[in-house]
Amino acid sequence: MGSLGRLMSGVEKDPETHIALFQRKKVRRAIHNNEWWFVIADVVAVLTDSVDPGGYLKKLRKRDPLFGEAFKGGGQLVPPLGLRFETSGGPQPLQCWNAEGIFRLIQSIPSPKAEPFKRWLAKVGYERIQEIEDPELGTKRTRAIYKAKGYSDDWIEKRMRSIAIRDELTDEWKNRGVKEQREYAILTAEIAKAAFGMTPSQYAEFKGLNRENLRDHMNDLELIFSMLGEAATTEIARNHDVQGFPQNQQAARAGGAVAGKARLDLEKKSGRKVVTSENFLALTQSARMGKQLPNEGAGKRTKKRRANPGTVGAGGRRHVSTSVSGHTMYTGRLKGGRS
Repeated sequence: MGSLGRLMSGVEKDPETHIALFQRKKVRRAIHNNEWWFVIADVVAVLTDSVDPGGYLKKLRKRDPLFGEAFKGGGQLVPPLGLRFETSGGPQPLQCWNAEGIFRLIQSIPSPKAEPFKRWLAKVGYERIQEIEDPELGTKRTRAIYKAKGYSDDWIEKRMRSIAIRDELTDEWKNRGVKEQREYAILTAEIAKAAFGMTPSQYAEFKGLNRENLRDHMNDLELIFSMLGEAATTEIARNHDVQGFPQNQQAARAGGAVAGKARLDLEKKSGRKVVTSENFLALTQSARMGKQLPNEGAGKRTKKRRANPGTVGAGGRRHVSTSVSGHTMYTGRLKGGRS
């Protein structure tokens, strides 16, 4: 999913915490099966100013029978799903709908506020089509986002290469009978454990990250050894023509071990650890505040404690709140989890 372009009138965003406002109201969303799903109650609240979005939606389904059928998955629409989000009362499943479903919802809500949503969703769809036809556009948008956040050109080059290597690996897994999501997550964890001595979730906790993308907070060497582990896994899988999950799991361990041995050798000869607790939170916080950003490695980096570790860098959904025309943190292909 590419950058969503310039902000429209009345829209504010917070690019670091992913909490965005449309006329001071949040719209939360999550990546599920490689597409965005939006919290229905948030959309209803924004468009109607209702203090009871759930009640409004219930009445809307009764008032508009065709919409009620669509809500159940009629008319070739995918029905809403319950996806888990962090709330003030802890993690809870919230009813979400994909972009096509949200379009249908908007059609049934008589509100002038619906027009900006229509324009935004249309723009999202158009940009996605552009990126499918010309993948280089997605790459350019990703570079622009990292640049705006203050990352150095050298770091961006390595990060873009790591995304390409990850995509190549997940393509290989798909062609070799590995099921997306859970199995991708397990294989990713195997590579990381062999390469760095910890799983992605443990690594993220070590760096003091919460739901941030782990690789967005790796330094040059960490990215290089991450790439080596995944590139080696791809090469081993191809050369041995592995098939199915068990064989790919062995290949993942072997590929990760290649990077692990190289990392240990460098640490022994350089006298310095590759794995570091440092992160780029200070950098991204500065970007949010509109300050002059340092190059990578300059200035002091801060670390925050992680209250509830989760899988980072592996499979599953990725949650984020968004502005109606803000942009995402990540614009590479979303296959098998974060890359």
